[in-house]
Amino acid sequence: MKSGFNTVARTSCPPRDGLAAVSLWGQRASSLPGDQARRLVAPQPGWLCYDLAKTMSTALLGIWRAFAVGFFSLCALVENAIAIPFFAQARRQYARAAWLRRWSRFACRVVGIRVTTRGSMPRSGLLVCNHLSYLDVIVLSSLRPCVFVAKRDVAAWPLFGWLARAAGTIFVDRERRLASADVVDLVREAVAGGLLVVLFPEGTSSDGSTVLPFKSALLESAVELRCPVAAAAIEYALDEGSVADEVCYWRDMTLVPHLINLFFKREVRSKCSFSVPKIRVGDRKEIARELRDEIVSMRS
Repeated sequence: MKSGFNTVARTSCPPRDGLAAVSLWGQRASSLPGDQARRLVAPQPGWLCYDLAKTMSTALLGIWRAFAVGFFSLCALVENAIAIPFFAQARRQYARAAWLRRWSRFACRVVGIRVTTRGSMPRSGLLVCNHLSYLDVIVLSSLRPCVFVAKRDVAAWPLFGWLARAAGTIFVDRERRLASADVVDLVREAVAGGLLVVLFPEGTSSDGSTVLPFKSALLESAVELRCPVAAAAIEYALDEGSVADEVCYWRDMTLVPHLINLFFKREVRSKCSFSVPKIRVGDRKEIARELRDEIVSMRS
C-alpha cells in the first residue's frame, strides 16, 4: 500500500480547478489509511499559486480600470469645458454628442465591453430603446453620436452625472406636468440639427427579464415632430456572474459599489438590435405599444 501511495503521489498532477481537484483526489484517497489520505487531499502548492495568480490578476485589472476611467474622464471633462465654447452655437450640441462618443468608445475598450449589432443604428431622428443599465448610454453612444433623454436624478450622480451634463443630455422632471412639453422643444431642436435622440420610455431600468410598459408622455415628441422613429433592443451577457445583479442597474442598487464590481469582470458582451426607422402613425399610446412590441420581438 505504501508503494502504491508513493506511485500516485509522484505521477499524478492535481487539476487546477479546486472543486474538481477535491473530488478526484478525494476518490483516490478514500482507499488509503487516514494519515496518507489527509496528505493526499490537502491543498497542493500548485493550486494555491494558480488561485493566487488569478486573484491578483483580477485585482490588478479592476484597479487599472478604475484608475483609467476616473483619470481619463476628468481629462475628457476638462477638454469639453475648454473646447465646446469655441464651436458655433448651432454646432455645439453635435460637438457634445461627438465628444461623448469618443469617451464611450474609450470606456468600452478599458472596461471590456464588446458590442455587436444587428441591423443599422439610425443617424438621426428618434431611437426608442429598452433600459437595463447606465451601460446602455455607453454602448449606444459608442456606435453613433446621439443625445439622450434622462430623468433629472441622473444629473446628480457622481461621474455619470458630470458626463451627462457635459454631453448635452436632455433632463426631464417627471414630477412636473409641463416637463414633457419642454422636452419636446429640446428634442425638436436636436432632431432639426440632424442628431439622433435616444428615449427610454420604460421610465426606469429593469433586470432584463421583460420589457416594462412604456410611459407614453415622452413619445409625444414622435407625434408632434413626425420624424422617423426606430426601435432598439439592448441585451447583455457575462461568462461568469449574474447579468441581472451585476450588469443591470435597478431596484435600490448603489452606483459606486455596482460600478466597482463591474470593473472586475473580464468581459461584458452587449448586443444591440435595431429596427428600420419609419414615421409612426396614431396617438402616443398607440405608438408606445407598437414600439414596445417591436423591442420585445427583437430580443433573443
